[in-house]
Amino acid sequence: MKNFYSRPADEVSKEMGTDTAKGLKSEEIASRLEKYGKNTLVQKKNRSFAAMFISQFKSFMIILLIIAAIISGVMGIKTGEGLLDTYIIMGILLLNAFIGAYQEFKAQKSLESLKKMAAPVAKVVRDGESMVVNVEDVVPGDIVELEVGDIVPADIRITESCNMSIQESSMTGESVPVEKTPDTLPDEDIPLGDRKNMAYSSGVVTFGHGRGIVVGTGMNTEIGKIADMLGGESDTQTPMQARLENLGKVIGTASVLICVVIFIIGILYGRPVINMLMVAVSLAVAAIPEGLPAISTIILSMGVRRMVKHNAIIRKLPSVETLGCTTVICSDKTGTLTKNQMTVVEEFTPSGNLDRLITISVLCCDAKVVKNSEGGVTRVGDPTEIALIDLGEKHGTVKSALDASCPRVGEVAFDSSRKRMSTINRMQDGSLQINTKGGLDEVLSVCDRIETAEGVRKITPEDIADLQARNQKMADSALRVLAMAYRPAEKVSSDVDEVEKNLIFTGITGMIDPEREEVIGAIKECHDAGIRTIMITGDHKATALAIATKIGIHKEGDLAITGTELDKIDEETFDRTVDKYTVYARIAPEQKVKIVTAWQKKGEIVAMTGDGVNDAPALKQADIGVSMGITGTEVAKDASDMILSDDNFVTIVSAVSEGRRIYDNILKTVLFLLSTNLGEVLLLFVASILNMGIPLLPIHILWINLVSETFPALALSLDPVARDIMKKQPRGKGKQFMDKGMIWRISYQGVMMGAITLVAFIIGKNMGMEMYGNAGAAESLGQTMAFASLIAAKLVHAGNLHSNTESRFKFNPLENKPLIFAIGASLVFSLAVLLVPSFAEAFSFSSMGRDQWLTVAGLALVPLVVVELFKAFRWNGK
Repeated sequence: MKNFYSRPADEVSKEMGTDTAKGLKSEEIASRLEKYGKNTLVQKKNRSFAAMFISQFKSFMIILLIIAAIISGVMGIKTGEGLLDTYIIMGILLLNAFIGAYQEFKAQKSLESLKKMAAPVAKVVRDGESMVVNVEDVVPGDIVELEVGDIVPADIRITESCNMSIQESSMTGESVPVEKTPDTLPDEDIPLGDRKNMAYSSGVVTFGHGRGIVVGTGMNTEIGKIADMLGGESDTQTPMQARLENLGKVIGTASVLICVVIFIIGILYGRPVINMLMVAVSLAVAAIPEGLPAISTIILSMGVRRMVKHNAIIRKLPSVETLGCTTVICSDKTGTLTKNQMTVVEEFTPSGNLDRLITISVLCCDAKVVKNSEGGVTRVGDPTEIALIDLGEKHGTVKSALDASCPRVGEVAFDSSRKRMSTINRMQDGSLQINTKGGLDEVLSVCDRIETAEGVRKITPEDIADLQARNQKMADSALRVLAMAYRPAEKVSSDVDEVEKNLIFTGITGMIDPEREEVIGAIKECHDAGIRTIMITGDHKATALAIATKIGIHKEGDLAITGTELDKIDEETFDRTVDKYTVYARIAPEQKVKIVTAWQKKGEIVAMTGDGVNDAPALKQADIGVSMGITGTEVAKDASDMILSDDNFVTIVSAVSEGRRIYDNILKTVLFLLSTNLGEVLLLFVASILNMGIPLLPIHILWINLVSETFPALALSLDPVARDIMKKQPRGKGKQFMDKGMIWRISYQGVMMGAITLVAFIIGKNMGMEMYGNAGAAESLGQTMAFASLIAAKLVHAGNLHSNTESRFKFNPLENKPLIFAIGASLVFSLAVLLVPSFAEAFSFSSMGRDQWLTVAGLALVPLVVVELFKAFRWNGK
């Protein structure tokens, strides 16, 4: 957009082809609408549910399972064994795809919410007359009139301003309304928040009135730029998604290679091709953890439900785990780290008495407290004046009651040149009193006396020097200072020179948008957890530094930088030095994205918090965007991954803890599943190499992988959080999902499971030969014992996984009651398959006697003994 703020209003008027007094002619509107389009935001087409559903099948692991299902189906038809295996594989894949697509379907609504922010109507001047039009019909060149309460309908170059202030916090992050002026700004490189002769779409007029020329509508507004950025940014793959995808590729590739090797060996042994295809499919099914995608999705869903209880609403399923990986939190200041409510935090009166200071403060302001539709009250007006009302209520002075007892009978309105406001009130005793507030120097300039503890006396140079020193001290703490004065009046007047003279100085107030009390502890806990917190705000540098230092974000040696300064740093230099800055002030929306991206280039996992429109692009770019549920705009909410329903920064810490817990518990689940898968692969591989037959059929493996393992795997995700979880350093993107310790545990436990199953198969096969004298029947009994032993050993093994280092006997089983029920359920289902004749026949199982069951029971205890020994000798890995 052109720099309209650095050009005179008449020049802008000429370029836009309009008259600042009469506005556009009616006949021009249609052609301008055709040229520039409606004053609405363009929405890019969202993906349909069907497209989201289909995208769930892109995983390499899922594609391999589909191929295995097809081969299994073809073989089932040729051998007459039916399509049961195929149905089971495809059923679980379809279920997982539906769950994933459903979660995504509710996500991308950012641009729709941006539309909701548009004002329904706007007041414009056309053909020399004021009229109200639909906001979508506002065109460039229109003259717009603005009054208190109006939402700015487009981007406007101010041409007239009568003490007009506009709240732009949703765009700039600055908590104080900006006083507007028609004056031309000399600098051509001015941050958005300092362009005092511009009004931007979605701003709210809080004081005064004015008018201006529309210079941008629809997608050509600053908010339109944000909409375009939202539509253009792609979603960032979460760490869990990336790790599971990489794991799937490794497992899939390995399974294909093993299948090929075994198939070739079988052919060399002279076995029938159909038999070797069956073994190959069995291996593929054994190697790939079919239930892992669905189980990890369900685990994350359970985490989502738990997060709701902690005031966090998860919009995108893997985001819970992502928070657990977070290494950097880029936080907006206003409304996130602060209360987004100007508050008087310091007062000084030379008399030592606050009563008169408070009376003046409450009487000399136009803010009001009004009833809302919900039956409560709403404060309306300039935030600094609302802070004065709150100060009064804190000390027992209610504005409505004071206004009633001391009615206003005259006033001199605030003027930007005077920087003062005065009211004349009839006090309770019937006398008239002038009450004045404004900047310290401006108020002192019309005072000749001062109220002290000893009474009213003439003000001295020493008094002024003391007051100016106190003012400077407050200003150094980023406080906004207002001074108060008064004097008795003999008559009502609106003449400035008559009213504002010979005043008695009373005192000063210092106000700021204060930090949330609980934020200091939350930031410290983030620091202890190895998470760095960065402040990014549109507010002024001094204010940002004051808050950041107080809450522990900015420490000695850290740097702070403004948006203008940031623009002067080339991308390569900034990417290299981004970790030196803890405070960013006067930052534009696109710069927030730049900051987040620079951290991501360093391999960091970045969370971005915010509540305003200006935060939305960065929320979307971040690995996880966190918006505020109460004060947050709909734009920010829909661009985020997680919404804090209590607007509390502390909730993020709870989310981080829950994310780490979920990650740790998913690792337990992966270990539980993959040790079985590896055991099954080794079992089939060894049996094939040694020409021992087929220890487990595909349907057996599917039952183990999808039924008997599923309930314990889910229950392991409910293990309680480790006591020291928030004392550990975050994993970050550099941390491998399958580190050395994890690989070692999967390896030795997989070998253990494979050995247990192979021993059971050999024992069962030998027993079968002795009992039946038939190789087919013997192999069936061997398969039955292998199946029973593997399931029993897995159920016992689940209890080993609560900790990688501590004995299972130090863990109270009642701390995870669902695991007890899950083991029981899996045992019941598996016994049903083994003992119910119709099921046993479908699975080709044989009946087992006492000796077989005792053997199974003995083999089931092997994992308990082996893993406990490995932990005792510290062989279990970290």
